[in-house]
Amino acid sequence: MTACKLFIDLSGVKHYLTPMTDFTDIAGLGQIADQYDALLVDIWGVVHNGRVPFVDAIEALERFRSDRGPIVLISNSPRPSVAIPAQFDEVGVPHTFYDAIVTSGDATIDELARRAPGPAFKLGPARDDRLYADLDLNFTDLESAKFITCTGLFDDENETPDDYAELLGEARELGLPLVCANPDIRVKRGDQMIYCGGALAQSYEDMGGEVIYAGKPHKPIYRLSRAWIKEIAGYEVDKSKVLALGDNIHTDLLGAQNEGYDCLFVADGVHENNAPAVKDLLRKHGIFVKYMLPSLAW
Repeated sequence: MTACKLFIDLSGVKHYLTPMTDFTDIAGLGQIADQYDALLVDIWGVVHNGRVPFVDAIEALERFRSDRGPIVLISNSPRPSVAIPAQFDEVGVPHTFYDAIVTSGDATIDELARRAPGPAFKLGPARDDRLYADLDLNFTDLESAKFITCTGLFDDENETPDDYAELLGEARELGLPLVCANPDIRVKRGDQMIYCGGALAQSYEDMGGEVIYAGKPHKPIYRLSRAWIKEIAGYEVDKSKVLALGDNIHTDLLGAQNEGYDCLFVADGVHENNAPAVKDLLRKHGIFVKYMLPSLAW
């Protein structure tokens, strides 16, 4: 009998896996498209990099949508999904290649609504305030807060998680739970790597603080995504016929594995197409990826 490997993923779930095998390099999405009826597609790193759209990726997705079935974009953006089309307009991404968008912001709104009216300490840039537009939350200073709501760093262009050690240490002493609206650790914006809310949440957990997640790789965002696929397709699409596409090992790939989806790893995103390092990370964390492309194309 083949020995199995036990590992505990980032959400604390135990998994038993057979030994790792290398992923299959493919020439393009068209090579495997006829095996799937729906796609779950990460946005940042697959469709655009925050500065420019990836034209080949968008054309590939348009073709799948036309020939095969629905595409649901699944993002760890802390903004609600209704705000993403305007962001697409800013970057130059068209609206022709997807059927629905689900964000970590959508899943987080439900968690925040249950904690309203707070009071809450708001951690993150002003551009993410759309998340709170329809919530009856009162914001206050750290000492008066009942919890922290975190969408990211105040200034992700110039700050790192180290700049928040004192603030997070104080929050830990106060026993405040932290609701993380964006579990991503880092993303690639243009040519620059920037830290996201997940980096602060990870630091807080390392201090012994309590963190509540809703986005990838956690279940709430996938429940919403499956509901959208069923709504669009008109039937319950079997998981074996859904392909997840993403560029981040700890969110996209781990989330797909936890939910039982085949995964296509787009390597030239947050991990910058460093195949040897990626394979080492996959083995280290016990993550299986079925396919790999340097960048998404048909």
